[in-house]
Amino acid sequence: MTDKREINPVLKQVLELGPPLAFFGLYLWLKEDVFVFGGQEYSGFIVATVVFVPIVLLAMAINWALTRELSRMQVFTAIMVIFFGALTAWFNDERFFKMKTTLVYGFFALLLGIGLLRGKSYLAYLLSDAVAMQPEGWMILTRRICLGFLALAVINEVVWRTLSTDLWVKIETFGFPIALFVFIWAQFAALHEYMEPEEDKG
Repeated sequence: MTDKREINPVLKQVLELGPPLAFFGLYLWLKEDVFVFGGQEYSGFIVATVVFVPIVLLAMAINWALTRELSRMQVFTAIMVIFFGALTAWFNDERFFKMKTTLVYGFFALLLGIGLLRGKSYLAYLLSDAVAMQPEGWMILTRRICLGFLALAVINEVVWRTLSTDLWVKIETFGFPIALFVFIWAQFAALHEYMEPEEDKG
């Protein structure tokens, strides 16, 4: 059994936010270029996607080396990035990587939904050690975040199918994460009446 290690919060944020920001920078740098490999032309978006995969793996490896821990969410997201990045390169089709976001958000919504159908809050399993909340509050929060993930999945489908790649990259890198953060923060604020005082925790 490995021991969990704490790391500097700033470094943690760099490891989490660095890869998507690196992809954004790569896309801006390469988006006007066309690359030829093996007689096949690849857009800058495709090349940026391929380079993004080892960046994600490197960030995960550093995180593991420092903390000896990776969350299931991190592992799942990395698997999706690798799988859809490979499909994007193999078929030379950027749509695969764009669909990845829909499936990630859809999977999280499905997972939370399965827990709700069983009368359980999987969010409570993940966050109850950090946030003291009554069971009813956890169920309300789980229902709302489940719907939030589902909404993001639907929005991503609309965005990548109707807007330009340039806009999708910007929304994917900044829009979705900011919207999700604000939404979750607002839900915790709205459910403050279900919060338990620190001395009552446990």
